[in-house]
Amino acid sequence: MARVRPLRYHGVMTNLLIHDKPQTLTDWLFDLVIAAGAFGFGCLQLTVAVNLLIPDESLRRLMGIDAMVPTPAAILAVAVTTLPLVLRRRCPWPTLLIVLTAWAFFQSQMGAVSMSLIGPLVASFTVAYSCSRAEAAVAGIASAGVIVVAASTSSLHALASLTLVQNIAFMAAATLAGYALQVRQDYLRAAEERALAAERTRETEAERRVEEERVRIAREVHDITAHSLSAVSIQAAAAERLIDRDPAAAKEAISVARGTAKEALEEIRAMIGVLRAGDGAAEARPTEGTDRMADLVAYLEGAGVKASLAQEAYDRAAVPAFVDVALFGIAREAVTNIVRHAGATRAALCLAVEPGVAVLFVDDDGRGAPNPGAGGAVGGGHGIEGMRERVRLLGGSFEAGPRVGGGFRVQARIPLDPTHEGGSHGA
Repeated sequence: MARVRPLRYHGVMTNLLIHDKPQTLTDWLFDLVIAAGAFGFGCLQLTVAVNLLIPDESLRRLMGIDAMVPTPAAILAVAVTTLPLVLRRRCPWPTLLIVLTAWAFFQSQMGAVSMSLIGPLVASFTVAYSCSRAEAAVAGIASAGVIVVAASTSSLHALASLTLVQNIAFMAAATLAGYALQVRQDYLRAAEERALAAERTRETEAERRVEEERVRIAREVHDITAHSLSAVSIQAAAAERLIDRDPAAAKEAISVARGTAKEALEEIRAMIGVLRAGDGAAEARPTEGTDRMADLVAYLEGAGVKASLAQEAYDRAAVPAFVDVALFGIAREAVTNIVRHAGATRAALCLAVEPGVAVLFVDDDGRGAPNPGAGGAVGGGHGIEGMRERVRLLGGSFEAGPRVGGGFRVQARIPLDPTHEGGSHGA
């Protein structure tokens, strides 16, 4: 139900309050049924209320009270206090004032001691439901005051006193019921708005996760292609040099290049399978982790770089899968940079688990990647900046730069707890 607002007529603020939301035909019919029902109830109470309140006929005569007879005047009085309820939602305050004033007049002046309070009750309920908390309180207090005044001016003080407490209790109950229903509707409306806001937040979060996954997959594809194409290029160059003087060695180099290319294609196919898994178009193979570090050593040695791997202090079972995968991706990118840019003859890879963090070191005796602060990859690829960003997203710290005594070091420290925020992102 819409709230009410002051009505301006010819630029003058009046006390008439109406709803600014037009009512449908169904709304009008509903209010008409309410008014007709209240009228019927009032007519019924007109004839039976006194008899139910004081069933002993001799006692009624002693008190000077006759059984009510539904005369045309009495029925008209009931109509005046109930039929305006047709306008109760359109004009709640005027409706309450009309029916309450009419009820008080007929109750006190016409001797209609069994006058039904149904009209004022419905009108007070409507004001409490459709208006503000302050207006609900004013409506309840004003209605109770009118009831008290009507009882004090009645010519039949005994019966008026008997019904006074009952009428006040009914009025308080109607007002509180209307206000309680308003509070419930506001609560349901707020809950619905919170649900819609949460749905919008979920959609935003889903879009963010999709974007992060897209970036991650782009980095994975970059790592795979850079690593594999470098190996293929090296083996093809070796085969070109050996083709005349050592055909067997050249053939072996071509075989290694073909195997590397095939493996790269399989990894990219698996990555595409991850993207298409929702359509059931392909089965996704899990991203490789540090269990393939030996392949990086083999790759380095195949490129003529003597390599070593130390991972005795690394407990793979204690490292979350996403951290393990990230470490391998960083190591692969670092190894690719060594082969492509460093001109190194030796390299050392080290994995370890320290309290709360997983650590990766990749050292070489070369000159390092060109312009590491700008990305560390030819053609503006991801390179060192890609590694740094990957570690940053996991709350870790990353360093890449020259070593004391010569050479180059890549160091990554990633917390095992995904909620950990920390690390300095060094250069």
